[in-house]
Amino acid sequence: QVQFVESGGGSVQPGGSLRLSCTASGSIFSNYRVAWYRQAPGKQRELVASITPGASTFYADSAKGRFTISRDNAKKTVSLQMNSLKAEDTAVYYCNRRPYDGGTPESWGQGTQVNVSS
Repeated sequence: QVQFVESGGGSVQPGGSLRLSCTASGSIFSNYRVAWYRQAPGKQRELVASITPGASTFYADSAKGRFTISRDNAKKTVSLQMNSLKAEDTAVYYCNRRPYDGGTPESWGQGTQVNVSS
C-alpha cells in the first residue's frame, strides 16, 4: 500500500510560479510511475504530467514548456515545478500512481489547491 501527500499549493498571479511536492510513504517508491493530476471546478480530473522509475516524462499539452516533473527516489518525492501559470491552471492538484494499464487510481488524497488569479 502507498500513500501520497501533496503540498506546495497556494495563490499566485498569472505568470507566476509554484513548486508542488508529493511525498510517498508505505511503498517501494522507485518501482512506481507517478503522476500529477488536477481537477478544475466543474471539470473532470485530468493527467498533467508523469514520470517513470527511469525518469522518463510525459506532459499534457497544456503543461508542455511550462511545467517540469521530477523525482527523488532517495527522498521518495515527486515535484512539479510550474512556471508561467495561467488562470486555467487553477485546480486541486493530486499526485498518485499512474497505472501502466491505462486506468486511473481508485483512491485519492486531499490534494493541494492552486489558485491563479489577478
